[in-house]
Amino acid sequence: MREFIYFSKSASTTGNFKDLMKAGRMDIVIHSIIASLFISKQMRQDVKLHLVFYGKPTPPRHIELETSEELNNILSKKDVAGLIKRILFKYREGKKVRAFPSCYIEKKSLTDLIKELKKENKEIFILDKKGENLRNLKIPDNSVFLLGDHDGLPKNELRRLKKESTKTSLGPKTYFASQSIVILQNELDIREK
Repeated sequence: MREFIYFSKSASTTGNFKDLMKAGRMDIVIHSIIASLFISKQMRQDVKLHLVFYGKPTPPRHIELETSEELNNILSKKDVAGLIKRILFKYREGKKVRAFPSCYIEKKSLTDLIKELKKENKEIFILDKKGENLRNLKIPDNSVFLLGDHDGLPKNELRRLKKESTKTSLGPKTYFASQSIVILQNELDIREK
């Protein structure tokens, strides 16, 4: 199972939005979901994507999407925004809610998510220009890749996160989050992980 965490400091924590740009750059979230879950003419079969939103009005929100036949039946690349809106509306205080098949929402911070994944013996890779080149790294099966939106990861958590994770670089250029996911997916495809 390939696992990714996409963090957004500004993505809306309510489904009551119309304009993707004004909803905390929800357009970046949508591109990242598509890059994580889809390949040409099909959905990938081996991906779990964590979305962590710290935007208004009620942060944090953690949405978990895992590829499955059931998700494939309800998710189209054309309506990713609609699905995210509906998942956000399904949130219930104090509960992890199964909003739709293979789609969950709960209140959970990035720190708590990382702690939970570490307890599951996951190896966390954080994208960092100063990290070791991805192509030179050994990537175990229990890996999780952490990346942020256009504003990056929260500075108050970044220092600690870098200590608890392996810093990896995709090269000398800075890419969009969705492009970074595509590069990671391609590298894992080549390695046949």
